[in-house]
Parts: sequence; structure tokens; C-alpha cells
Amino acid sequence: MTALRPERESGADAYGGAGGQGSSYDGPSYEGPGALGEWYGQEPYGGQQVGQSWDAYVPAEEPRGGAYEPLLDEETVALRIPDPPGGTTTASRSASTAPEGRAARRKAAKRRHGRRGGSHKAGETTEGSAGSGTGHGPEGGRQAPLSRVEARRRAKARKASPAVMASRAIGEVFITTGVLMLLFVTYQLWWTNVRAQAQAGKEASDLQSDWANGKRNPGAFEPGQGFALLHIPRLDVVVPIAEGIDSKRVLDRGMVGHYAEGALKTAMPDAKTGNFGLAGHRNTHGEPFRYINRLEPGDPIVVETQDTYYVYKMASMLPVTSPKNVSVLDPVPKGSGFTAPGRYITLTTCTPEFTSKYRLIVWGKMAEERPRSKGKPDALVN
Repeated sequence: MTALRPERESGADAYGGAGGQGSSYDGPSYEGPGALGEWYGQEPYGGQQVGQSWDAYVPAEEPRGGAYEPLLDEETVALRIPDPPGGTTTASRSASTAPEGRAARRKAAKRRHGRRGGSHKAGETTEGSAGSGTGHGPEGGRQAPLSRVEARRRAKARKASPAVMASRAIGEVFITTGVLMLLFVTYQLWWTNVRAQAQAGKEASDLQSDWANGKRNPGAFEPGQGFALLHIPRLDVVVPIAEGIDSKRVLDRGMVGHYAEGALKTAMPDAKTGNFGLAGHRNTHGEPFRYINRLEPGDPIVVETQDTYYVYKMASMLPVTSPKNVSVLDPVPKGSGFTAPGRYITLTTCTPEFTSKYRLIVWGKMAEERPRSKGKPDALVN
């Protein structure tokens, strides 16, 4: 398309007539922006019809310099005016002067408000204003300083009351007590078993090693000294037997103790008649007697010494009795069902579990005495 390029002689008005000099162009005179708009309102430029307003081709506001500038058509290269210094084009100036939307105006207002004194809401104070008594008002100004009464009231409101402080202290005590109780239960139910089983295992290993080397001879034993091994095959229990029932030296070390002192003294397994009495923990500290309540009549209970295996058969049980009922350790124990002297074994422990209120008693009767030279009894082989 051929661009229309009206020419004028020097001295002609930009938008008016020929001025003081003539013009070689015979078309309509340029009376102003409206006329020029009508001249450019033909269809090749943006599809506008003749007679359309000049406002469609110029920005809403008057550009710099006071002169209206038509929109340029890059395709036809019509009325190409050099760009002003600085690289700002007509299009960019038009975009900069375009009316802003409501969201943009709000953002601009917020920025201006922040520059004037901050964006705090009415009644809010800045950090540290409690001490100075000043803050930002709704218009960004400073509030009046707080009075002494108001400052004291606010300081008192921030300070915790005695009731709140007491409740916090009580809560901390409860939490600390709960943690300590949890640690104690863990120690009792887990760690004591781990430690006692390790000690009992070492004692059993040392005892067997001494028997093999001939270092321990049958006879009297010192309190706390191990002298035999107790086997309960049904419960998969193998535990050392030590002299005495002292807690620290015997029972708490995971071993079972032989009643061998004072009125509670009982016979040894090699005695021709008598009652071999043993005590052990049911819970914690290795808990060797925890499940003796599961024994049934005829289950083997084996005592292994340096030179002999003594095999007993479980005969009867007393589920609950008083801790003071020492008659269960008599040569012919009361409540066992035995009526005549013989070679018996008595196992005693606490009941119910995790308490020491009562005692659980299990009795057995000698069934076999087997020298170690003949090998293990059938109860330990099967």
C-alpha cells in the first residue's frame, strides 16, 4: 500500500491552513485534530470509517509538548516521527499515561501511605511503644504518650498472676514426676533383668568351669556362694543356686537362694530325708520363677551339683499363701499332700505378679539321683 505523505512548504501551519505561504496540496484544509482525524479515518488505518473521531488515534491525555500525535502504523510507515531523546516512544508514553485500574490505584495509595508514616492500623503501637507511650495512628501520625496509670496498668496486665505461676509450677512438678516414674519402671522391668541375667550367666559359667577343674568340693558353702544349678526344662530355665536368700548378694543377682539360715534352714539335696527349700524372684532381677505357676504334676525339676544330678517330679502347688506361712518349708511341708518324711523340694516366690503381698509355693518329690559319671538324666536329654 502506498502511504499518503502530504507535503507542505516551509512556513505552513502544522494543522491549519497555508499560513502566509501557499501549499501545493489541494485537499481539505487541516483545521485541527478533528479534521486530521477525519482525513485518516479511512478503512486502511485500523478499519475505521471516514468521520471517526481523532480520539481513537491519540492518547487520553495530551502528550509532552502539547501537540497531539496520531497512532503510528508500522506497516504503512505513515507519519513516522523521530523518537524523542532517551528512547521513549509514543506507544510507551501512551501506556504510561493510560488510566490505572482500581487495584493499581490501591497499591499506589498503600505505598504513599507507608512513606508518610507506616501502615499501622488505628490504635496499634510499634514495638517498644509500651515503654515510650507512642505509636502510629490511623493517619500515620504519633499517638500521645501513655499516662503513668495506663503504663502501670499495661505492665500489670502483662505480668502473670500468682495463680498462673502456681499452676505452671505444679505442672512442671507433675511432668518431672511422670518422667522419673517412667525411668524407674523402665529400670525395674527391663534393665534389672538384663543386668541380673548377665550376672547369673557368668556365675553359672564360672561354676561349671570350677567343677571341670576340681576347684569346688562338696561341703559347706559361704553365704552368696554358688554351689549348684537348677534346671526346669518345661520353662527353659537354667539358673545358679547360691547359699542364702539375701537380696543383694543372691536374689537381685538373678540367682535362686537356698534357705540355709536360722529357723528357715532346710536340708541339702544329698540329705537322706528333708526338704530342699529355694526362693527366687518372680518379676524383675532375672525373674527365674516367673512362670512356675505353669508347672504341672510330673514335670521334672533337676538340681545339678558337682558330682550328682537330683531329679524331682512336680507334685503339688499352693497358689496363694501368707508370707509368714513358714510351715511350707517343714521337712514334711503342710499343704503339700505329703504325709511321711521323704526327699522333697520347695520353690517359693511372690504373687500376684509385680507385688510381694502373697507367696506362691510349688512342691516336688525326689524321683532319681544320678551320678554325673553316668551322664545327664533323661529329663535334660529329652
